[in-house]
Amino acid sequence: MIKYSFRNALFSASIIFILVFNFAMTTNVNAAETNPLLAEWTGPYGGIPPFDKVKVSDFKSALESAMTENLKEIDRIAKTSAAPTFDNTIAELERTGRMLDRVSTIYNIWGGNMSTAEFREVENEMDVKLAAFYDKITQNEALFKRVEAVYNSPEKSKLTSEQQRLVWRYYTNFVRAGAKLGTAEKKRLSEINQSLAGLYTRFSQNLLADETDLYVEIKNEADLAGLPQSLRDALAGIGEAKGKKGSWVVSNTRSSVDPFLTYSDKRELREKVWKMFVNRGDNGDKNDNNAIITEVLQLRAERAKLLGFPTHAHWRLENAMAKTPERAMELMEAVWKPAVERVKEEVADMQKLADKEGAKITIEPWDYRYYMEKVRKERYDLDQNEVKPYLQLDKLREGMFWVAGELFNFKFTPVTNVPVYHPDVKVWEVTNKTTGKHVGLWYFDPYAREGKRSGAWMNAYRGQDRLDNEVTTIVSNNSNFVKGKPGEPVLISWDDAETLFHEFGHALHGLSSNVTYPSLSGTSVARDYVEFPSQLLEHWVSTPEVLQKFALHYQTGKPIPQALVDKINKAATFNQGFATVEYLSSALIDMKLHLAGSQKIDADKFEKETLDALGMPKELVMRHRTPQFGHVFSSDGYSAGYYSYLWSDVLTADAFGAFTEGKGPYDKKVGASLVKNIFSVGNTIDPAEAYRNFRGRDPEVSALMKKRGFPVAEAKTTSKGKTSKAKGNK
Repeated sequence: MIKYSFRNALFSASIIFILVFNFAMTTNVNAAETNPLLAEWTGPYGGIPPFDKVKVSDFKSALESAMTENLKEIDRIAKTSAAPTFDNTIAELERTGRMLDRVSTIYNIWGGNMSTAEFREVENEMDVKLAAFYDKITQNEALFKRVEAVYNSPEKSKLTSEQQRLVWRYYTNFVRAGAKLGTAEKKRLSEINQSLAGLYTRFSQNLLADETDLYVEIKNEADLAGLPQSLRDALAGIGEAKGKKGSWVVSNTRSSVDPFLTYSDKRELREKVWKMFVNRGDNGDKNDNNAIITEVLQLRAERAKLLGFPTHAHWRLENAMAKTPERAMELMEAVWKPAVERVKEEVADMQKLADKEGAKITIEPWDYRYYMEKVRKERYDLDQNEVKPYLQLDKLREGMFWVAGELFNFKFTPVTNVPVYHPDVKVWEVTNKTTGKHVGLWYFDPYAREGKRSGAWMNAYRGQDRLDNEVTTIVSNNSNFVKGKPGEPVLISWDDAETLFHEFGHALHGLSSNVTYPSLSGTSVARDYVEFPSQLLEHWVSTPEVLQKFALHYQTGKPIPQALVDKINKAATFNQGFATVEYLSSALIDMKLHLAGSQKIDADKFEKETLDALGMPKELVMRHRTPQFGHVFSSDGYSAGYYSYLWSDVLTADAFGAFTEGKGPYDKKVGASLVKNIFSVGNTIDPAEAYRNFRGRDPEVSALMKKRGFPVAEAKTTSKGKTSKAKGNK
């Protein structure tokens, strides 16, 4: 998952909940003297975030000062007397807002990683004010007239292709944000945006509260039956952190819940933990999110109509690769049917095994992972506990660096001369292996803690550009691995290893950026394209080179045996029914919620009725149930866009074929083409064209079906990338 920047958010018209901003601005020296958040970033590597000087009490005044200064710069551009040109309008807009960039970057790092009651009070006030501020920019009539004049000017044809792309992006996204609306409509639009900002903040805070405050405490060691020692140690560590020393605590986050559901022999405890987790935000208490969801959907539907779109989904997808909800639905529906059929097979296998063991149960959702693991062991002689000792977090991180060196020519060197916001965070300088030239910084925040949102993601603290001078990027990866005993390595699952590489793929996308203008930098691409580079990198986890060099047993130091690797490869498509249906049910609910228009929706009822109509297997639930669906309801981020992971995986599966058709995963020629055409170009080129430049053709859905072990006939392709059931990307 990627957390989007202000510039990205603005230019996708998702201008409500801002995560990291990329606007540049002149420093207000006097204010900076009293508030360190406003100061230029100084120090090595082109300047670094002053995390050691952050005080929550400074955020409000810093944001207010930065917004005021930013509006002054916008006003100067809007009131320029000279005729609008690319240089005096578009390029000048690219130069505005550095102060706001700096402040909001740190503000949103605190929101995602260091949230406290004091900080949440600031969020409740400032997120609404920020929403109003963004509208003042997009609704500035004089400014838009200048942008429109440049867009319509015959001189535009003389600009470089990157400049033309930037002009197009400014114009179309100002229009999408309501720049052409009348005065009354603009006023109402701003009211909606501010209301949504407040709702998004409340949704996120409610979810964080449930993930922090609810947990299952285990006091009897006998109730740990089935759990590997590494997990027992991790749960003991959580207990100690929560003041429950001597107990084992399952926290209400995926990194704690999933392994417990996989290994615990205690069915009643599996059920208790499962219900705690799937009911986050849905407990009918002060943290319940259902009423918030209803209001969000109503406001989004109203906003879409104001902007001239039939639904929120149509508005969101207009500038995505899919273009329309219908195309996204076609792809999802093509994959849904074979995935459901595979789940039926998986459940039958699990039920047969449970009957054989004399369990006298019917498989329920809290049994799925447990019996899935048993079936895997019986069928493939593959025990994940046998694999896990070879998957040390630190060694796999070294493996990621090695892959980055082979494919991207990057070198990662640890540095200690930069401040961090928490002792868990470590920093590496990234350089070019050949020339030694500085590329950027990579921050890694791997562990779960209270006040940190769940999941895994990438941030860009600073984007690359060379508008006026060479600005290098700063990126981060954030995860929620559970610490074990002090001094012992953290062992992770195979799925976690793939997620680790996935998020690192986002970071490499940012680090590889080689563009001129900030708005087009790094991961500033269409939502259903941004997951492509990250999902692609997952393929390198299982390459022999990574496994032999970095999948080393934490006690013996020996590499993972080839016989065990063969078992992993043989089981590669095992459980794809569960994985696909779990994800795809969430994506379908997301899309159908936003295609419902102004219909007033009861989230729980809609979820149940829609899943029943889809034929959702009763033995599993959505990966993200609606009341906890932060991708969709903590911002506009992935709203009507959760399908993006599947859309991007069509590209991923097809693109990896370029390597297998060549000399393998480390084919230098294919790797160079990947960097040149995909990772380095940002949004300077239409993504469909970028993909064709890399692959020589449009992607084919058949590669995705094959990757997941589904019948290829379910998604027949043509050379133009269309399918009879699911259109490809064109």
